[in-house]
Amino acid sequence: MIYAEVMLHIEMLMDTGELIPGKKLPSIRSLAKRLDCSVNTIIKAYSELEKKHKIYSVSKSGYYVVEQVPSRHSGAANTGAIDFLSAGPDKKAMPYRDYQHCINQAIEVYKEEMFTYSEIQGLPSLRVELARHLRELQVFTVPERVCVVSGSQQAIHLLISLPFPNNKKNICVEQPTHLSMIESIKCQQATAYGIEITANGLDMDRLEHLFKWNDIKFFYTVTRYHNPTGYSYSNKERRKIVELAQKYDVYIIEDDYLGDLDPDMQQDPMFAYDPSGRVIYIKSFSKVMLPGLRLGLAVIPDFIRDSFLSAKFASDLHTPVLTQGALEIYLKSGMFKAHIQRMRSIYTRKAALLQKAYQELLPPSAAYSGSLSGFYSTIRLPNPLKAKTFIEHLKQGNVHVDDARKMYLPDFVQDSVIRLSVSQVEEAYIESGVQTIARVMKELINTTLQVKFI
Repeated sequence: MIYAEVMLHIEMLMDTGELIPGKKLPSIRSLAKRLDCSVNTIIKAYSELEKKHKIYSVSKSGYYVVEQVPSRHSGAANTGAIDFLSAGPDKKAMPYRDYQHCINQAIEVYKEEMFTYSEIQGLPSLRVELARHLRELQVFTVPERVCVVSGSQQAIHLLISLPFPNNKKNICVEQPTHLSMIESIKCQQATAYGIEITANGLDMDRLEHLFKWNDIKFFYTVTRYHNPTGYSYSNKERRKIVELAQKYDVYIIEDDYLGDLDPDMQQDPMFAYDPSGRVIYIKSFSKVMLPGLRLGLAVIPDFIRDSFLSAKFASDLHTPVLTQGALEIYLKSGMFKAHIQRMRSIYTRKAALLQKAYQELLPPSAAYSGSLSGFYSTIRLPNPLKAKTFIEHLKQGNVHVDDARKMYLPDFVQDSVIRLSVSQVEEAYIESGVQTIARVMKELINTTLQVKFI
């Protein structure tokens, strides 16, 4: 009998319920005798089952059956829904197996650090690797300025609360912006001034006015694949914004959470135009990898480093060592680079399909945003349609989108804008999803016109 047959025998006993979770397996010698095979065969079988997380060993006691947790999605019916609502990355493109290998290796490498408190700023070896990774994004910095955070949102939330050297109090944000930024502003009762982002970028005169007269501490911006509009700034616009910030002593929080997806290597982050500390660069690994990891980084200037680390310590002591170690291995091995190349290809295709469907199917009275990659775009519904009612009608056609109303500051609220995220939608269903959106638009407009005519 070979070890694979032993494994199959034990797995069958688990499937039939004869070996239940927590039950102790026969000793190596007794099972070898019962199955008439060598001790080494049983050792090999037990070792392989342990690698598959089917059993676990207890020193000086033996082997036990692991509790088998079913997948949350196992047996779930395919509803046929087209989900433009969910904002996480494409589940089918996620590097589950590769990252599992990195997690397992990290357990071996960092087994001692896992049982002690770690550095607030992050593992030194990971910060070295992150500084190297950032160079590919034209962010040239040193490991001493890199801070590992539990998702880029943690960095944003902390920076809102901290004093800056300009001694100013207010913040400026693009309108619309993502919901978590809006919630951080509300939670900390910060005074925020908005500036509308459009297909033509920002109104630079308006931005200068805000910087000059409104005591702006920092300007928060998503410079590539903006959430929710999908817009990106040109290098000329980025440089101009940095120049205005320098002129009026305003800091910039540059959130480059999807910068890895940009296929244009000629596009520079704002950080490249002022790496002295005027621009605080942050990025996340959640949107392009596994959102549940909650891993990100912030390039923190010296003037705020101590207060930032103190605030992070008060927030969560440090980012979990295991996920940090796994990310380090993932980056060093080249797995991340290969994964990003695949992701760029996927989202470039999806974005092109979505824009083509918009152009061909939406009525002229509907305005839409978007880009050549990334996750997000918006549609401004024709008058007099409202997002809330429109979304309810769309659900009847099994298409789901998001109401962008909650992504605006109170003075900028729009009730006729919906957000679409293409990340969870299979390419084959993008066009049919937009067809449904266009059909519902026309039906509701016709209904409104008939009511007015009556």
